[in-house]
Amino acid sequence: MTMRFGPFTADRLAYRVSRGDVVLDLTPKLLDVLFHFLDRPGQLVTKDALLDAVWPGANVTENAVAQALSDLREALGDDPAEPTFIKTIARRGYRFIAEVRSDTPADPAASPVPPSRVEPDLAQPALAVMDFTNVTNDPEVAWLGAGIAETVTSDLGALNQFRVIDRLRIVDAVRHTSGSLRDVGTALGARIIVSGSFQRSGPQLRITARAIDLVKGDAVADAKVDGRLEDVFALQDGIVQAFARELGVPAASRRGRQGPRETKDLDAYRAYIEGWLKIESLDLDQNPAAIQDFTRAIAIDPRYARAYTGLATAEFIAYEMHRATRAPNFQALRGGIEHSRHALQLDPELADAHAALSFLLTSALQFDEARRAAKQAVALEPDDWRHHFRLGHAQWGGARLRALEHALGLYPHFAYARLEMAMVFVARGQLGEATARVEQGAAEQDRQSQTANRYPAVAFHYLLGALRATAGDYDGALAEFDREVEQAHQHGLYRAEYAAASLIWRGHAALALGRADEAIAAFTAAHTFIEGHPRAWLGLALAHARRGAAAEAAAAREQARAFVAGLRQPDRHAEWLMGSACLAAAAGEADAAVAALNQLLDAVAPSAVGWQIPIEPTFLPLRGHPGFTNLLARLADLAK
Repeated sequence: MTMRFGPFTADRLAYRVSRGDVVLDLTPKLLDVLFHFLDRPGQLVTKDALLDAVWPGANVTENAVAQALSDLREALGDDPAEPTFIKTIARRGYRFIAEVRSDTPADPAASPVPPSRVEPDLAQPALAVMDFTNVTNDPEVAWLGAGIAETVTSDLGALNQFRVIDRLRIVDAVRHTSGSLRDVGTALGARIIVSGSFQRSGPQLRITARAIDLVKGDAVADAKVDGRLEDVFALQDGIVQAFARELGVPAASRRGRQGPRETKDLDAYRAYIEGWLKIESLDLDQNPAAIQDFTRAIAIDPRYARAYTGLATAEFIAYEMHRATRAPNFQALRGGIEHSRHALQLDPELADAHAALSFLLTSALQFDEARRAAKQAVALEPDDWRHHFRLGHAQWGGARLRALEHALGLYPHFAYARLEMAMVFVARGQLGEATARVEQGAAEQDRQSQTANRYPAVAFHYLLGALRATAGDYDGALAEFDREVEQAHQHGLYRAEYAAASLIWRGHAALALGRADEAIAAFTAAHTFIEGHPRAWLGLALAHARRGAAAEAAAAREQARAFVAGLRQPDRHAEWLMGSACLAAAAGEADAAVAALNQLLDAVAPSAVGWQIPIEPTFLPLRGHPGFTNLLARLADLAK
């Protein structure tokens, strides 16, 4: 088995590491250390674990470990001050932070799959369908590239012979690799890759497809179908039937396009696919057009359940884009809930509709129903990582951690799951555990910042900065906040929200370091991401007061009060209570702040609401107050 990291290739069978044609001069012990790290990329490796694995039973001190790490870093050209490969985690151990790519599949009985790669499951081959190539670059049928891939994926899944990988993971793998079939397959842990093309000539359409076994390096099935464009559904069925014959697997009973899940109308299908392509473009400005596409699909075929689910997803994005602003799009949130429920009326077994409903209900703080919906999605499609993530998103405490671990097992690159796990540990007061998850996610965030991603890793540098600042490491925190703000200019979902949060914390850190002018600049900059952010106004009031500018401080406090007063409405009750607690804490009214926070925990079921209380900078003055100490204990208990 060979693995690649940076410019190096590690060959386990040949027991050597090379850079190009040059083999590194490494002792067997150093090779053991390196392979131990390569098997666990992104994971914390304690000194004790390394001693037990590489020097079992030997009377070796930690100095030997330190020397081995020093020699290994020197051989790799790794700077311990600014590591590329091996990072020292103070007082805890080490972490291999570079991406590890496997060139050949591992034994499925080997050690657990590390989070940076997925190995193929040879007992149940994983299969991925690439988008089909538009040979003639005909813009009128460009949408078919994704449309054929989606339908072939669905129909191959119905054969019950493969673990079929969902389209979102494939799109992300293409973005994060060279795009070659082998690189995409390695990133996905897929044994079989289906690729193909189509071309239109007038009313005629030809589709060709090939299934390639990446382990054997051979094509295991080929198919070519010709017909009229209007008969594209039957042509796609023909591809799958041909594959089934050549692979020697029994064809599933033909589902066809009967019932409300699918549509028989080509125009409705085109509108649906074009809507999803706009969502997958990662351009948030295209979301309104995606809503129009799904709406058009429904107008053509009012019983098209998948189109309602697509519309609900686009409406969820429309709400989440502005959820932290003065005027969130509650109409989109309510519309999304309504449309996902309508999809389920049409097709109660449409797992994506249950999952979309769970996401929307969680945003609406309707946690009990959200959890039921996510559990139904998991029951219908237990191998879909998205459903496990949505279940974790709706859950709290240990239940959230278990669901998200399952999601990560299915899709290790989905870093946002680690952020939601860290939230649980923050609420529990286990800030060391939170930091370990966040450090893993921060590395993934930096990697994804170089490419596009539908649900980008975001907020890890904010949270890492907040954890460091809470521990008193203000200088280290400032660098993390700056990194989060730097990446926010990529205009991804949630980036503006966490950039504003980073700048607010940055302002408080600057104040702690006695730099009031720098703090004022940070609080002011927060408004460029979230206009009128009340905690930014409260920070400005504090900074102006430090400089003796009483009038400016009073004006800033009034702006914060006005924003929080506007939150006092049924849809924003939890936000109003949090805002009220911040106002009281900033005014030195500790008892009132604690009372508001207790009301917040009373107002909603145990959930992620309030998870950030232990690291909220506005609450720093409350530390040591008995009521706040009791509140933190209560929050920790709810997160068990």
